[in-house]
Amino acid sequence: MDCPYRRELEVALRVIEQAARLSQTVLPDTDKGAVEKEDNLGPVTIGDFAIQALLTSSLHAAFPGDMFVGEEDASALRADAVLCDRVWTTLCQTVDASSSTGCVLPTSSSDMCEAIDRCKNAPGPGRVWVFDPIDGTKTFLRREMYAINVALVVDGQQTLSVVACPLLSPDDGGKNVESYLSNGSVDPTGRGSLYFAVKGYGAHVRPLFEGKGLGIAIGATPRRLSPAVASQPFRPVTCFRLQESALDDIHRGIAERLGVVFPGNDLLGWVPRWVLLATGHANTTVWVYRQRGRHAKIWDHAGAMLLFEETGGVVTDVDGRPIDLLAGRTLSKNFGFVAAPTPESHALVLQAVHDVLRAKGRLDLLEGN
Repeated sequence: MDCPYRRELEVALRVIEQAARLSQTVLPDTDKGAVEKEDNLGPVTIGDFAIQALLTSSLHAAFPGDMFVGEEDASALRADAVLCDRVWTTLCQTVDASSSTGCVLPTSSSDMCEAIDRCKNAPGPGRVWVFDPIDGTKTFLRREMYAINVALVVDGQQTLSVVACPLLSPDDGGKNVESYLSNGSVDPTGRGSLYFAVKGYGAHVRPLFEGKGLGIAIGATPRRLSPAVASQPFRPVTCFRLQESALDDIHRGIAERLGVVFPGNDLLGWVPRWVLLATGHANTTVWVYRQRGRHAKIWDHAGAMLLFEETGGVVTDVDGRPIDLLAGRTLSKNFGFVAAPTPESHALVLQAVHDVLRAKGRLDLLEGN
């Protein structure tokens, strides 16, 4: 792709390919070294730690003046020498750090922990790389759908997106798909998919692997994702009965108001959900949290949203506001999400959200009430 961020894109693509291969090496393990995070927001595995270290070390070497934001921190590794050694061994044994890949490994397990902790920043102005090393860790533990998310945000604006979905077929998409995807949907060919976008230059997809093995499909020709079609029926993607923060009854009521199947596509990870929206397998999503004080995390959305927006999709919060990526690690200036393929369809979905919240007596979730 010939664009102002060509070097950034090339480096990010090569590194995320190696990160995806690492994840697939860990995926079959019964014991993935999972530990619960101190904030009780889910597990973290040796895959999460190793991939964040790889992404940070490699992109810091290429762009030393940039800032980094990532989901994980190294406190659990510093407290558990055995776990730390497992992560370090995984990195050293699975990543091709030759000059052709652009990957740079930490120099030691201690340096690895420092690389992971380099991502503890809050986003600010300037160039900020945002990582979710494994989005959908709970499903990753079950060998189900997950994604690796890399984004470059410049002065609060999504500029570049690279997403690997090792279990999602690059052929899943299009405007006439009849099936719905779930966490257990796995690409039978083993190719997986790699998505990328630069703001103003469209979104693209290509196979991630050559096939059943872990050989990377480096020479595969990308396909540009088609623009969203305003007249097509709504095809939802959501997460049903798997997240305590969700209001499943509200989400069902909105689907009924719009006259669409519920839940439709049903995925835990937010990054795969944005991918389905970009490919056309889905074209709308709504997320209303149980409380106004609950907010999303930047690494679940930055960059991945750009894939959908580059097909013409519109993304706001439940109040109709643009997503503010300068608010911090938590998107504290926004409440929930509403996404649809065009401005006109977005207005319809947003109105349905407000109507259902009022009908169900949840005025506390509407701004100004």
